[in-house]
Amino acid sequence: MKDGGLIHIYCGDGKGKTTAAVGLAVRCSGRGNKVLLVQFLKSRPTGELQSLSLLPNIEILRGKENHKFTFQMTDEEKAAVLHNHMELFVKVQKKCRQEKVDLLILDEVIGACNTGVFDLQALIGFLNNKPAAMEVVLTGRNPAAELIDMADYVSEICKRKHPFDKGIPARTGVER
Repeated sequence: MKDGGLIHIYCGDGKGKTTAAVGLAVRCSGRGNKVLLVQFLKSRPTGELQSLSLLPNIEILRGKENHKFTFQMTDEEKAAVLHNHMELFVKVQKKCRQEKVDLLILDEVIGACNTGVFDLQALIGFLNNKPAAMEVVLTGRNPAAELIDMADYVSEICKRKHPFDKGIPARTGVER
């Protein structure tokens, strides 16, 4: 990718952080570039993953399936998820060193850091030493100040209204 190498953050309490990252993946793939999408804290099948799997040059990596939200987990369960996420991140770093990855999306990595199931310092170390031309997207709520300082783009998506507030669950094809 020409003139790459910037860091994006899509954050906030609104719907659309992953959707924005997926849009960038589609754009990047459409130009013949290699995209690596890595999802943390997510394990359910989604429409966007099915669509992305049909596109060229997009690889998707996910951690082991979780059946609980982090606030429902015991300390032991959180430790196991942290271990799984860090193993996955080692694989991601190796891919980024050995292959030309034009766009790396670390979906919900910010939330994983905030809930103690991803090491923030490992993420910062990676960002400080990433391949120079690689574009990186981080998504999640409440990014640490260090991440905001490192980022070239910070887009905050603000929730004004959401059907979930009325008790309407996630709908297939819209939220999942």
